[in-house]
Amino acid sequence: MDKRFTECLEDLELSPLEVEEIEQSATLLELPTRHILTHQGEFPSHVYFLLEGLCHACYLTSDGKQYSKEFYWEVDWLISFESLVKSEPSPYLLESLTPIKLLSFPVELIERWRAESHPLYIRLLETQLMYKEGKERFMLLHSPEEKYSLFCETYPELLSRVTDYQIAAYLGITHISLSRIKKRIKDKINKS
Repeated sequence: MDKRFTECLEDLELSPLEVEEIEQSATLLELPTRHILTHQGEFPSHVYFLLEGLCHACYLTSDGKQYSKEFYWEVDWLISFESLVKSEPSPYLLESLTPIKLLSFPVELIERWRAESHPLYIRLLETQLMYKEGKERFMLLHSPEEKYSLFCETYPELLSRVTDYQIAAYLGITHISLSRIKKRIKDKINKS
């Protein structure tokens, strides 16, 4: 089993038996770029732990627009909590942006953890909640230029891995607006 995943489980102070059970339920997958893990409107059959590569969750509209929900990279869990909790289809598409290596778990395992209030499920929920509150604050309290600057500061490793279109969609602005923001920032740097 991948050492990073084992360490993630051990950090939760799970018993060796629990760690072994979870690891035995995992299937290692290696998938290409643009592989769809979950279609929007489809019930997810699996949850994932990303070992290598980059994934993207986005909402697709009927008029062809795409809104980035999230980027996922190494040592991230990919779980559609809304779908899991409400027993509804996924409201977004989940796909790989690069070749990926991940562990796949049947969604029934997470459903069981939820029913048992398993420590791993609680930790996953807490992590998701803190992240979502941070993103809400980020989206509400900052101008588009501030959002881009904060994105660059917070996720410098993503800048070379995602396109400007994807960054703009994540920030809730158009690609043209992002181009203007980048030009203003560049002009400020050149003046100093």
